[in-house]
Amino acid sequence: MAPTTKLSLAELQAKSKQVRRDIITSTTTAGSGHPTSSLSGVEVAVALYFGGVMRHDPKNPSWPQRDRFILSKGHAAPLLYAVLAQAGYFPREQLPTLRKLGSPLEGHPNMRRLPGVEASTGSLGQGLSLGLGHALAVRLDGYDSRVYVMTGDGELDEGHVWEAVMAANKFKADNLVAIVDQNGYQQTGATSVVLDLRPLAPKFEAFGWFAQEIDGHDLNAVLGAFDKAAKTKGQPSVIVARTVKGYPIQKVLASDPNHHGKPLTKEEEKEALALL
Repeated sequence: MAPTTKLSLAELQAKSKQVRRDIITSTTTAGSGHPTSSLSGVEVAVALYFGGVMRHDPKNPSWPQRDRFILSKGHAAPLLYAVLAQAGYFPREQLPTLRKLGSPLEGHPNMRRLPGVEASTGSLGQGLSLGLGHALAVRLDGYDSRVYVMTGDGELDEGHVWEAVMAANKFKADNLVAIVDQNGYQQTGATSVVLDLRPLAPKFEAFGWFAQEIDGHDLNAVLGAFDKAAKTKGQPSVIVARTVKGYPIQKVLASDPNHHGKPLTKEEEKEALALL
């Protein structure tokens, strides 16, 4: 049985701060990337890897009975890399090589180049289908593994997502959990302006999913939601995590609350790290 890491709440909060530091510094060092899209999902990812939710083994990343996390919003790769490094999948000293030529820390996750990456993502809308495939495969293999997929809220504009939603209900994939990082923005602006899909939870419920809506920056709420999802049988689960893009350094980016696909300048980095 692979280990499950379960830190205390104070330790999880400290881990979240360190992950945020790594996201900010790695993207500023690279001079490109998506720091704000990464920052909004930190508590969810930290809870999964360090809050006793996922069974995984950095020493044996391909262990067949592991739980899986798929980052469907692949542009938030700095979040995934920071968490994987903290978990021991590769040395943390490698994080500054983000987006550099020859580095396995590509701009979007590449499962062929980095241990711990379960799917090559970044073409939005595909991650939930990939996750459903994993969920059905481990069921066929007779394992009780669980699969977690993080999507963006803008990503839900993709029809491919809803095909996966319907199929997951058909196959009663109760080992599949979708997490919607509802930070309110997508590439070209606010989701409320581009295509307002709110309220999200009732839409998933209409397709037969067990839906929860939480504060995605409240670690207790995140852990509680994962616990409820694990106890839900006969239907897939979705957690709509209300988050803030760039949390908690919004003050540094006050002139541009979306700040999509742009690293912080050196001066902004200094201010953001001080704020943390």
